[in-house]
Amino acid sequence: MSQSSKKNHIFLKHTADVKFQAFGKTPEKCFENAACALKEILTSQRIKTIKTKKISCKGKDFESLLYNFLEEFLFLLNSKNFIFSKIKKIDIEIQKKQYKITAEIQGDSSKNYQIKTDIKAITYNDMFVKFDDKTKKYACQVVVDV
Repeated sequence: MSQSSKKNHIFLKHTADVKFQAFGKTPEKCFENAACALKEILTSQRIKTIKTKKISCKGKDFESLLYNFLEEFLFLLNSKNFIFSKIKKIDIEIQKKQYKITAEIQGDSSKNYQIKTDIKAITYNDMFVKFDDKTKKYACQVVVDV
């Protein structure tokens, strides 16, 4: 995928895989925008909001939480034929070094859309989640294996 940009995420050059950064004023918005970047890799079609699903996952830090969160979208796509359209509600809780994310997502059957890129996996390669003091926003970076 060539370098392109949106206001909430950008795609970066990578030799074999797809690399992107996502941004948000809160960790929740940053993670939501990362999910939107993932969806853009999968398809350029507008997804209808036919079904609603709730997802939840945990991590030991922001990076493992982001990894598990994005893997959940791939799991839904590959095992339940569900592709998300939007995140209706998202919440991150941090308690005693345990990070938990819950989200209510809407989408449709992936059988109704053309998947342009097959994503094999989310990777930890070059992954980060951090707060930028200059922009006062959270930023994350992800490389997906295609």
